[in-house]
Amino acid sequence: MPQVNPKDMKPQVYKDPRPAEMFTQYHLSARKGVGWIYDVARMILTIPTILMYRARGIGVENIPQTGPVILAPNHFSQWDHFFAAVYLQRKVQFMAKSQLFTNPAIKFIFKRGGAFPVRRGHHDEEAFITANTILDRGGTLLMYAEGGRSRTGDLGEPKRGIGKIALETGAPVVPVAIHGSAHVRGWRRFRFPKVTIQYGEPMTFPVNAAPEREEQQQVANQIFDRVRAMYVDLEENGRRDVLRRLREGLPAASPAPDPARRYSS
Repeated sequence: MPQVNPKDMKPQVYKDPRPAEMFTQYHLSARKGVGWIYDVARMILTIPTILMYRARGIGVENIPQTGPVILAPNHFSQWDHFFAAVYLQRKVQFMAKSQLFTNPAIKFIFKRGGAFPVRRGHHDEEAFITANTILDRGGTLLMYAEGGRSRTGDLGEPKRGIGKIALETGAPVVPVAIHGSAHVRGWRRFRFPKVTIQYGEPMTFPVNAAPEREEQQQVANQIFDRVRAMYVDLEENGRRDVLRRLREGLPAASPAPDPARRYSS
């Protein structure tokens, strides 16, 4: 797979020096739900997402129609939240790094679109309270399993946060493989990659109000094993072959998740 050129990406800022109080308004807004700007942004961005990037959703039927659900995709691009949501009828709220809450226009869109910040580099319990609140009222939460963008063009490793929320809430988790978005920045050279979004079958875990760190990581590993398996299948065999096997009821050609990393109750 072609690697991402680091020169195409801005340097990462891993710790936000701004006080937590600066982000309270976004949490309060997100806990109420999604505002009108979500529908506007959806109308504007659906056309380029589908036509320019030839985005195709596979397994959309795996998304529960009602009730709380967590979407757990891999993460290569700032467009990933649009890719993950474009084929869904449900309105998706996502956790975004607080460093994105700087530009006034972006802050306006995020606040009214249901996005909320997580202060990377801090123990941000407020972000988890917001995530739990969204799920408690039956909402759809998107949380990147790797915790942030991969900057190498390869899948990263899962962070335990996704396992923490899955265990605390008991909400079904849908693993999502987004393939092709690592090269979205190629639009500057008029190169538009083909993007495929595959939704796996929902995964559920026994509720644990206070899971240990190791248990959180075990669940995160199991979730990301599913993401990785779908991604590798798309990478090695292509969208057409994956669709053909699904139509014919054939098993996936990608490797099975590592049994040693599976969650055991």
